[in-house]
Amino acid sequence: MNPQIPVFITAALVWAIGIYGLIIHRNMIQICVSLSIMESAVIILLVGLAFVPGGSAPILDGHTGPFADPVPHALALTAIVIGAGFLAIALSLTVAMYRKYGTADVKKLFPWDETQ
Repeated sequence: MNPQIPVFITAALVWAIGIYGLIIHRNMIQICVSLSIMESAVIILLVGLAFVPGGSAPILDGHTGPFADPVPHALALTAIVIGAGFLAIALSLTVAMYRKYGTADVKKLFPWDETQ
């Protein structure tokens, strides 16, 4: 069995938890947490893609075996930084909307007729 399959299954389950939270919750803070959970699934997937069985760090010191690819690790670090910035902006907008309207509920902030 491929040793990466459990990592892919874990990433899919974490992604599904994030989607479930995104669909179910109406509070903006809970939606931000769900988006952060989905971001974690992407990072888990990137780390899983970088795994090489028996691989070592790509440092040229005379080792002739397989090397782990450093690009997914760099992408994971970039995703963490972008996700932290996105989360900070989303939460600051949530706080501003709460101060202005007195609620963080999406259905109260953006009402629409559900019968149509």
